[in-house]
Amino acid sequence: MSDIQQTVYVVEDDEAVRDSLELLLKSDNKAVATFENATAFLKAYSEEMAGCIVLDIRMPGMDGLELQKKLNERHSILPIIFVTGHGDVPMAVDAMKEGAVDFIQKPYREEALLEKIEVALAEDREQRKSLGEQQEILKRIKTLTPRESEIMERMIAGQANKVIAIELEISQRTVEIHRSRVMHKMGTHSLAHLVRMVLSVKDRIDAS
Repeated sequence: MSDIQQTVYVVEDDEAVRDSLELLLKSDNKAVATFENATAFLKAYSEEMAGCIVLDIRMPGMDGLELQKKLNERHSILPIIFVTGHGDVPMAVDAMKEGAVDFIQKPYREEALLEKIEVALAEDREQRKSLGEQQEILKRIKTLTPRESEIMERMIAGQANKVIAIELEISQRTVEIHRSRVMHKMGTHSLAHLVRMVLSVKDRIDAS
């Protein structure tokens, strides 16, 4: 996943602050894109975006919390760092409950913000890696025949070949062949690994 270009998306209505953040990030060799308000960012947003968002909590029109809510509705996984004024700590706490990774109070040290951005970018990489792995697992599951899927479910439930054979009224040898095909298609030799793989995507299988 390291080949994906990560960008720091700055959403800030104050032009001077926006420009200084852009300079700071570029001087730290970060790709940066700036937006003057939440609506502009939302229009540009796509789920392919990788990186993190540095988001002012108070803005005219749609504020930072509203943007966060709308991104959550779109299942965005971009980590958000909120930039807050002195009186905004309760709002920032609410934002953290809604999934923001951090917040920083103005005036802040540039080094402190850069450190938080590094943490957010690392989280973004980790989440994308995990999602990529899940998509690969789902793709493999889709290659199974209905019978192989049925046998895989029983394997995961801990049923022995003999029990599967009796309940499905097929020979034990047939179960072994199907079992071998399941392992091959899922790319594993270990039942424990198979169980972990399928559990990691269970929510997405149930939702489909």
